[in-house]
Amino acid sequence: MIDVRLDAEPSHAIAGKWVTPMTPTQLRAYVAVVRLGSVKQAAAELQVSESAVSLHIAQLRKEFGDKLFARTAAGLAFTPGGLRLASRAAELLGLQDRFMLEVSAAKRGRRLLRVAASSLFAEFAAPGLIELFAKRAADLDVELSVRNPGSFESLLMTRAADIAIGPQPSVVDSAIGCRPVMNYRLVIAVGPEHPLAGLAASPGQLREQTWLLGPSAATEWGAVPALLRRLAVPDERQQIFQSHAAALGEAKRGTGVAPALAFTVATDVRQGQLGQVVGPHATMEAVWHAQVLATPGSMSAAEELSRFSSTPRAIQAMMRGAGVSVGHFRPSVHVTLWS
Repeated sequence: MIDVRLDAEPSHAIAGKWVTPMTPTQLRAYVAVVRLGSVKQAAAELQVSESAVSLHIAQLRKEFGDKLFARTAAGLAFTPGGLRLASRAAELLGLQDRFMLEVSAAKRGRRLLRVAASSLFAEFAAPGLIELFAKRAADLDVELSVRNPGSFESLLMTRAADIAIGPQPSVVDSAIGCRPVMNYRLVIAVGPEHPLAGLAASPGQLREQTWLLGPSAATEWGAVPALLRRLAVPDERQQIFQSHAAALGEAKRGTGVAPALAFTVATDVRQGQLGQVVGPHATMEAVWHAQVLATPGSMSAAEELSRFSSTPRAIQAMMRGAGVSVGHFRPSVHVTLWS
């Protein structure tokens, strides 16, 4: 006699033991706890009760026969199995999200390319690059999100992004391919009447200024944070704006100094709408890099963009800052200043 229960969850046998498979809901709850370090915060983010999150964790513990983590005075302490589950769960959820997006795009006869970028690149270079690249493929939608460069590796490994463009990482995982995209120079822009306009300022003089900064200053990676560290600019001298353009707007009014990409302010400096601090302490050379998962086989859209982005045509488009075709570019911008 076969007992069929339509209301029961599907199960399968592992080593002769019947178990109920994990669900995406359980995995999302667990990943949120791992990332936030708190059941309470995970519940708030997922918009469910704490008891619901605890129930999902209990089910995972029962299925794996592993405590996964324990609460300590310093926070949550994870078992080796708990850490491995966190890594695999994030990867599985990323794949699931990607599959849903790709199936939806395929249904409409389109491909989706998700680009994660640092705030400086996204604001000034990404629009021209994305417009030019998207014109090469009529069936391609591009989604851009502004992310902290410190999260690039995780975004790629969990398939939450297809390509990441921004500062060169200090260490690159063997599963990720990294290539230089574009050299750029960071300069210090000021109002045309600012006392330092056209002068070679010393590090001490620069430290005394009010620094008008974009979101890139709130991260640890990239040319702007590196410049601030090199000059030892005190925190109380730093003002962070929602965009780099807003910071430059304040600089034009003479209220402080603003790090800027040389190619974006060259016209304003030439026309006298902005001044520029000169000298070796007021500039920094840097390179944007593109990162993609190193996968064998046919070239993906992400790999195509990675290679295309360093071509002369692409670099010219990034420096022009061309507008983006709404039909090809669907922005999904997430700017977080303090994480």
